[in-house]
Amino acid sequence: MYDLLIKGGTVIDPSMEIHAARDVAVEDGKIARVAADIPAEEASRVIQVTGKTVTPGLIDLHTHVYHGVNATGVQADLGGVHAGVTTMVDAGSSGCDTFGGFPEHIIPNSETEIVCFLHICRTGLATTPDIFSPSSIDLDKTIQVASENRNLIVGIKARMVSPALEIMGMEMPRLAKRAAKEAGVKLMVHIGDTEKRYDPNVIRQLLPILEEGDIVTHFFTANPGGVLDASGRLVEEAKEAADRGVWLDTAHGRSNFSFDVGERILDQGLAPHCISTDLTLPGRQRTVHSMTEMMSRFLAMGFTMEQVVAMCTINPAKALGMEDRLGTLEVGRQADISVLEVKEGDWVVYDVLGTPRSIDRAVVPVLTVKKGKLFEAGWGPRPWGWEPDSA
Repeated sequence: MYDLLIKGGTVIDPSMEIHAARDVAVEDGKIARVAADIPAEEASRVIQVTGKTVTPGLIDLHTHVYHGVNATGVQADLGGVHAGVTTMVDAGSSGCDTFGGFPEHIIPNSETEIVCFLHICRTGLATTPDIFSPSSIDLDKTIQVASENRNLIVGIKARMVSPALEIMGMEMPRLAKRAAKEAGVKLMVHIGDTEKRYDPNVIRQLLPILEEGDIVTHFFTANPGGVLDASGRLVEEAKEAADRGVWLDTAHGRSNFSFDVGERILDQGLAPHCISTDLTLPGRQRTVHSMTEMMSRFLAMGFTMEQVVAMCTINPAKALGMEDRLGTLEVGRQADISVLEVKEGDWVVYDVLGTPRSIDRAVVPVLTVKKGKLFEAGWGPRPWGWEPDSA
């Protein structure tokens, strides 16, 4: 007998090219069966989700969940299992000197699965600015911590921002790439300098450093250092990076997502592989409320629901090298499931520049299954819940 049966929903699983009415059965924390009309009597617990959309567990590829350590860290389960997300990737909140809090305090107290990118800055984002001198980087210790925690650390994070680039120039991302290679992990690079102080053409020096499997985050940033040149043309190095297998992630954040920039990039033939929130406490209070709202923004940009689901399930799973257990409802895989409602209505969403975009479909979390364990969505971060602003 199955432990749990998610019954009556529409399954969208791009990894298996499924978009159809299907039930999903769970047993011993794994996907046991995906089929039409699985009898309810075959399960000890049945959840009816008629009219809802069932997907592999959503993966948020760029978040900051060092809650209680860094001032901007979000409590993971608020943006995780109680918001329709089963796995969150902390993108460099900690460095080699501060990582210990994750295995000791954050991960054991979170139902959401958390994996980490280790900041090349030894103190991570506990200090502002993060890198303030060459001594902010301890290459040997960074490699050691990443190597000794391969079960939790999937990569190294570098931020192409001021004042790090004035202080260290391109040596900073090169050291981060060296650390990633020697530890046998990926490199994630934040592009777009919110202080707008360095040469925007540095993107053309950065992208050739990146290799297959590395990740560019903030792909739709309007800040200097993004992938559009001064005339609005996509730099050739961006296409070359994508061609050799570099992953492109949009990571909204407080200041790095523009509808206009995104549409210019799309019009020139290059689409992102992944979408994510760059979730922080101040961001959640302003422009970044949930992964499902990021999904709504991309529906507003003309992406299909299948494309949007792929960008927050199988694609980030592959970007993390975890597609053997995440991002799919394939039988035998870890039972990570998101149940969502795609509501029709009249709303408006905004990018970080305040540019509005009207939408008639909004994605709202309903419940989450993580390793077979069921979680209901909490009340959303707005007074009215999860829906965007009314138009």
